Amino acid sequence: MSANQQAIDQNREPAQEQNWKVKVQRMGSHLSGMIMPNIGAFIAWGLITALFIPTGWLPNEHLAKLVDPMIKYLLPLLIGFTGGNMVYGARGGVVGATATIGVIVGADIPMFLGAMLMGPLGGFAIKQVDRLFEGKVRSGFEMLVNNFSAGIVGGLLTLAAYLGIGPVVLWLNKALAAGVEVIVGAGLLPLANIFIEPAKVLFLNNAINHGVLSPVGIEQAANTGKSILFLLEANPGPGLGILLAFTIFGKGSARQSAPGAAIIQFLGGIHEIYFPYILMKPLLILAAIGGGVAGVFTFTLFDAGLVAVPSPGSIFAVLAMTPRGGYVGVLAGVLVAAVVSFLIAALFLKRSSGDEAGDLEEAAKSMEAMKGKKSAAASMLTSQKPVRKIVFACDAGMGSSAMGASVLKNKVNKAGLEIQVTNTSISQLPEDADLVITHKNLTDRAKEKLPHARHISVDNFLNSPEYDALISRLKED
Repeated sequence: MSANQQAIDQNREPAQEQNWKVKVQRMGSHLSGMIMPNIGAFIAWGLITALFIPTGWLPNEHLAKLVDPMIKYLLPLLIGFTGGNMVYGARGGVVGATATIGVIVGADIPMFLGAMLMGPLGGFAIKQVDRLFEGKVRSGFEMLVNNFSAGIVGGLLTLAAYLGIGPVVLWLNKALAAGVEVIVGAGLLPLANIFIEPAKVLFLNNAINHGVLSPVGIEQAANTGKSILFLLEANPGPGLGILLAFTIFGKGSARQSAPGAAIIQFLGGIHEIYFPYILMKPLLILAAIGGGVAGVFTFTLFDAGLVAVPSPGSIFAVLAMTPRGGYVGVLAGVLVAAVVSFLIAALFLKRSSGDEAGDLEEAAKSMEAMKGKKSAAASMLTSQKPVRKIVFACDAGMGSSAMGASVLKNKVNKAGLEIQVTNTSISQLPEDADLVITHKNLTDRAKEKLPHARHISVDNFLNSPEYDALISRLKED
């Protein structure tokens, strides 16, 4: 094999790996895009459940009648509408929700997986039908054709879902639930964090959390009043332990920023804040895994669980979703996870040289060189077009991007610049964005979504030197 061919193959492998990661991130983004806008409804159901079921804080047989219809009809229909809306606006949402009822009726479990399938399918189907009739409808008949086409497509999909798709999804859902039960019964559930913690750091957690854990967890909660699956990814303990280790044993900007990051992560529930600390020193993923495994093991010992999805993963949200009598087990799992991750992280940080654990930005670049992977370099601003709108984007558009936007907005205001700074999810990037700022692991997806905009990659949304450099460049422009 020639040297040139070897070089081509070496370059192809990282590209293929990057494409795979981007595809999984995109799938997770679509799944979370159907769940995240409806988290308020999930929390409402969780609170009503925690309060009024026979084992709740305020048992009430009359009000408890709300629990079953909400989880079997309201929540899946909301997911179906949101999925269709993501594909084709409100029209797609209506058809998606209509199709979703086909998988709901006849099922004895909440059909969240079915809703995640039928919602986007309904939106896609009516979108294709509208394209088929585009420009072929006589004037005055538009409303008639639009309404009947949506009704016919929705009706056909509902029948297909009820007769064919629904039973398959029901079988898949029960198979997943049975698999989880087997894993829990064998005492192997803590090992799931061996995969979950690295997935979180690589922004792949939504594919796991919203694709499997949440739907199966909600079914368990409906049957038993709680589910441990809600605690696997949302446990704030591992991240807290790592950030506390940096607070005591870290160096440079990492140590300076860690206390504030710990408060945001543990109280605010923005787990993305500790990802850069692991990315700058990859061995710390072992601390996250160790804390996650120890925490879940403790949860299993206490038979702990939550009644609904805690979002964001704040300790306040976790406690709000904790059923009556379950606080000791939940708090014990969070505490054990924090202690174990702290001890492991402290061990690595104490053995680190000054250069390895120094400045957060420099350490992240050093890590990239060690792994042989280039991050998307910070894009240099040009003077071709003035910047009027800056958008921070993350996977869900509600966590780290909001923090970064807040930091830069303050800098923009202090500099006296008339520039709009906002945040959103990558899937919802607005067309009028002049500059998009993302974490380096998400920049490729942002460029794919909005190729005409300028893009900047950062390692840490809260403490990036790119912000000051950007402000200086904007002042010059």
